Amino acid sequence: MTDHTAKLLVIGAGPAGYVCAIRAGQLGLDTIVVENKALGGTCLIVGCIPSKAVIHAADEFEKARHWAEKSAIGVKVAKPEIDLAETVKWKDGIVKRLTGGVGALLKKSKVRVLNGTARFRDGKTVEVGADKGVEIVRAENIVIATGSVPVELPFLPFGGDVISSTEALDLREPPKSLVVVGGGYIGLELGTAFAKFGSKVAVVEATERILPLYDAELTRPVLKRLKSLGVHLHLSAKAKGLAKKGKGLVIEKADGEEEILPADKILVTVGRRPATEGWGREELALDMAGRAIRIDDQCRTSMSGVFAIGDVAGEPMLAHRGMAQGEMVAEIVAGRRRRWDKRVIPAIVFTDPEVVVAGLSPEEAKAAGHEIKTAMFPLSANGRAMSMEGEDGFVRIVARADTHLVLGVQAVGRSVSELSTAFGLAIEMGACLEDVAGTVHAHPTLGEAFQESALRALGHALHI
Repeated sequence: MTDHTAKLLVIGAGPAGYVCAIRAGQLGLDTIVVENKALGGTCLIVGCIPSKAVIHAADEFEKARHWAEKSAIGVKVAKPEIDLAETVKWKDGIVKRLTGGVGALLKKSKVRVLNGTARFRDGKTVEVGADKGVEIVRAENIVIATGSVPVELPFLPFGGDVISSTEALDLREPPKSLVVVGGGYIGLELGTAFAKFGSKVAVVEATERILPLYDAELTRPVLKRLKSLGVHLHLSAKAKGLAKKGKGLVIEKADGEEEILPADKILVTVGRRPATEGWGREELALDMAGRAIRIDDQCRTSMSGVFAIGDVAGEPMLAHRGMAQGEMVAEIVAGRRRRWDKRVIPAIVFTDPEVVVAGLSPEEAKAAGHEIKTAMFPLSANGRAMSMEGEDGFVRIVARADTHLVLGVQAVGRSVSELSTAFGLAIEMGACLEDVAGTVHAHPTLGEAFQESALRALGHALHI
């Protein structure tokens, strides 16, 4: 048994954990990070990065199929084929490069890495179980960054033909028929990709519309695109369980009738929950906020010297939120004055078209008691969107009616995810409509639609 001591111990090397450890190392803190899988966590290994790689491959294949039939832009190709096994091999190569990069950054910052499963003995002591035996770590400060896991339905346990997003990203060939349970962002991102690969896709969503956390105006272009791809939507419907005979899923429709949907694979994407089990939480006295660990504006838990960051601390479960928390906590442990006072955390849905939200929607702003000015600029009036066949979508801005302070920006359209930084920066810096309108936006870019939305809210849009 080996004993270690450290100023800071980070449990989990996902985006939140490894950023915390790297920043702590940069600040000269004696830091240890523990990870029982590969460095990078869910986001890098089986989430954000690999899913976007698969989505990109699906987009390219769908373009090739489109061009094989007809092409308004003059591109001609023979009948394309998809070798999903090669796609997965390429995706795994990207993941391997990035995990290696995380390891190199930790080493550069003089962070010690322990491979194994961490378990608390008390609020200052953790044992790490590994193949070579148990190691003990005693630390002045401990950061819990254990992430989240997919929610499993009791009547559709994972295994066999019932898969989570993890297994979906490792399939060697597209299933002939795929039923996606859950019409949120994970289900629609992967469902869209497999529809482009040629799978017959059906989506089962319990609410009355897809992406229920986003307003209907934003999701309308996504709905239109899903239908054009042949995706069958079963809204206000509930999954009941596997069909007794053959491969399929039994659902209950809105009218109460049952139907069996053929399914070679059933992808369950009904959400994720904080990973709060398996690391000795019962040995601690942590206050909880539902399934998540309760934290304050410095990510401190109810126990002195114990912090929680990322998905384990609840919504929004976004990698960039966890990274920002990790950086902040490292600086707090180093003695710097920091607290969580972010105005906005942008969120993106990588469907086709993409959806971006930053700050308040019109409805949320009104519910918060604001009188607002809002305007939408269609991408059909944007030259760059037209030049890449991405006119279906818009940029929408929301501001206070009195001061013109920007409260929120939303967009839907091809490649609008790259506008998220501009949206977030404008809100974080306290920009007004006049600031956005008065900033020179390069032409031709999608970003011009951001400027035009502000101009339109002020009553003098130039290109519509």
